[in-house]
Amino acid sequence: MLVETLTAIVVTMRPRQWTKNLVIYAPLVFDRQLGLNNLPVFFITTAGFVVFCLLSGVVYIINDIADYEADRNHPEKRGRPIASGQLSVPIARGAAIVILVVIFPLSYLLSPAFAGVAAAYFLLNLAYSKWLKHITLIDVFVIALGFVLRVLAGAVLITVARFSPWLYVVTTLGALLLGFGKRRAEIGLLADDANTHRKVLDGYTIPLLDQLITIVAATIIIAYSLYTFSAPNLPSNNIMMLTIPFVLYGIFRYLYLLHVEQSGGAPEELLLSDRPLQLSIILWGVSVLAIFYVF
Repeated sequence: MLVETLTAIVVTMRPRQWTKNLVIYAPLVFDRQLGLNNLPVFFITTAGFVVFCLLSGVVYIINDIADYEADRNHPEKRGRPIASGQLSVPIARGAAIVILVVIFPLSYLLSPAFAGVAAAYFLLNLAYSKWLKHITLIDVFVIALGFVLRVLAGAVLITVARFSPWLYVVTTLGALLLGFGKRRAEIGLLADDANTHRKVLDGYTIPLLDQLITIVAATIIIAYSLYTFSAPNLPSNNIMMLTIPFVLYGIFRYLYLLHVEQSGGAPEELLLSDRPLQLSIILWGVSVLAIFYVF
């Protein structure tokens, strides 16, 4: 019984979505502090990554408690532990409290500033669960802000000297793209019943979302391209521009999956399952590391 309960708690915390927290490593990598001679900084960032995984897991528990009734009628979400009755609401609430009691002191020990960012992230998500997720456009902007706070958390954990502001812009735009893509996929999946499962979907239409996705995708390409030749810590020969094709392909592949394959409702699942998308991300990552740490 205990093992089943613990398993249900972990499933509710959605570990497959913890890949989103990998952006906390962005300041470490792009400030060129990754290396064997700088392992303490890497370990501190990894501790921050673990904190945000647990914190985001608590947020998912709270979301599932708040959406209990709606999830029971959802074609996919009704199988979640709380919605299906496998995990009771009191136990889920107790688990969330215990985890919070552990991670906030830990985050303060890592850095008071980091603890402040973590608290802001948590409070933002509480507001999202209660109010903001019902407001058209604001709901997706809050999701994007959550990604920016993750990057900021990684920056305050270490002393960054040359982390380009363009990367905050690209992070925001990338999160907006995934957020609008997710809303589009949800409308396509739920059809006429979309607003009964998620009220905010009543404020979106497929044509509107297609326009927003097009605007954001184009802006990502521009913003990232500007980063590759304007950031202060890049090689003077502009070799970072060679990574632009990987970003282009990744965006185009995501749009293909969204419009042709009718995927995109769970971006983290695409990241873990679509081989071409994975390959483009891996090649981009390897090329970035090579440019920063080899050439």
